[in-house]
Amino acid sequence: MKFSFHPKLLDTLPGYDRAAFLQDLSSGITVGVLALPLAMAFAIASGMSPAAGIWTAIVAGFLTSLLGGSRVQIAGPTGAFIPILYAIVANLGIHDLLVATMLSGVMLFAMGAFKLGGMIRFIPLTVVIGFTNGIAVIIFLSQIKDFFGLPIKELPAEFFAKFQIIATSLPGLDPVTLAFAIASVAILLAWNFKAAATPWMQRLPGPLAVLIIATLVNTLFDLPIDTIGSRFDGIPQGLPDVGFPEINLSTLGKLISPALALALLGAIESLLAARVADSMIDDRHNPNQELMAQGIANFVAPLFGGFASTGAMARTATNVKSGGRSPVAGCVHAICLLAIVLVLAPLTRNLPLATLSAIVMVVAVNMGKWQAFAPRELARYSNNYRLILLTTFFITVIFDLTLAVELGMVMSALFFITRMAALTRIEPIALDAASESPAIRAWHLSGSLFFGAANKLEALLDATDEHTQIAILDFSRVLNIDTTALDILQTLHRSLQKRGATLILCGLNPQPLSLFTRSGFVDQVGADIQPDFAKALERAWQVHRGVAATPPEPVPLAQENQGE
Repeated sequence: MKFSFHPKLLDTLPGYDRAAFLQDLSSGITVGVLALPLAMAFAIASGMSPAAGIWTAIVAGFLTSLLGGSRVQIAGPTGAFIPILYAIVANLGIHDLLVATMLSGVMLFAMGAFKLGGMIRFIPLTVVIGFTNGIAVIIFLSQIKDFFGLPIKELPAEFFAKFQIIATSLPGLDPVTLAFAIASVAILLAWNFKAAATPWMQRLPGPLAVLIIATLVNTLFDLPIDTIGSRFDGIPQGLPDVGFPEINLSTLGKLISPALALALLGAIESLLAARVADSMIDDRHNPNQELMAQGIANFVAPLFGGFASTGAMARTATNVKSGGRSPVAGCVHAICLLAIVLVLAPLTRNLPLATLSAIVMVVAVNMGKWQAFAPRELARYSNNYRLILLTTFFITVIFDLTLAVELGMVMSALFFITRMAALTRIEPIALDAASESPAIRAWHLSGSLFFGAANKLEALLDATDEHTQIAILDFSRVLNIDTTALDILQTLHRSLQKRGATLILCGLNPQPLSLFTRSGFVDQVGADIQPDFAKALERAWQVHRGVAATPPEPVPLAQENQGE
């Protein structure tokens, strides 16, 4: 396997002209303006400062566009990470979150370097929908505190504790904060609705529009609500301190599991966003290059105080719709955010947290695929589909995303094994009158002969009783076989040999023949491997009459390695 590192940017530079740059410049500024409120909102929801979210979008966004495998992917903090990040901050602290992010970066880079980008698609859709909807619910619940202005210092990460503290604190909600949050949601939804038919409104993203309006209102009327300034003392104007986070060896082992969850979730979300973008611009991204770029971005961002980043579906789609067609637009988006921090940071002091929570709640509702839970939609699919979907969803909400994905994958694998085993058939073949003999029996095998169908193969051991002198197995409809099935066939062969009976195989496809040859089973069976059933039956009568065997023609192996 040859290592390859080839950013998509290199493919777009030939022929890149002034017109293309102006188009990317306009799109990058638009996406940068959209990314500002989302970066701050996702950071606060994750238990971090708004500045950490902005620097994540700047550093990770720039590196992903510069080194990534997609023309138009925009990376930064996303809502999907919130449950994992908040749990790490609540249980271990910010420093361990930065270390976990760097570990996830190493994992992402390794996934891309070893060309595992395509394997992300092996995760079933039911698991993806289940944990996506579960994440949306967790994000929504995490914003209730700031949306209602509840007197809660810190929300616990654990679901039942979080639900309990929210329920007991509801009587202490702040009416002003709640009214401001509801108004923010109304303005955001109205802006998005009107922008669809109003060209000038489309140039100003809804989240930024409501942010500007809310900040102006709060500045003019000095409302008694929490703001960026009152809780975080504003956003520092200038560059952050750069350096490695402090590593605590005693907790390093505890970070492997959340780091793996961050890496898997980041890979899934990034490659899903890139696939959607491909369909919008008629292009194909390089998944392995994208994963390596995401890995570098997640390793470097914590050096600037940032945290986990991945491809952002909404920002990527906005980039495409705004005319961005090369990674230059993503780099401009990061530079635009940098300019905002260096010049306009003081203006964010009066930004209401209730408005940011309203924006995140709307994002949470929009990210979920709620139609998948509709009774009519569920009724279209099997019980296995419904069980995996709902189990993944509830485990994500109540317990842990990592556990939910693991359990969903295990359930999917078990149901797949059960289904494949059910499709495996071992059926007796009725011989015609001229060929009938109680000493000759034949079976037709079809499907996949693997460990899940071992019980069906083992039934042959009982079916070949003492009256059976010749057993014919037709493999013409068997595409693959594993070592468990091979072991059972070898046992059957030895059992027949002990009492002087014969096993004849016919119709071997490339993969079974390859495994039989490599294991030495072909040599054990010898002349009793025939190309088709007619030849196998002819050979059976030769054995039955004691006629000497004609040496079989060698059967060529397939050129490629067939595996098991």
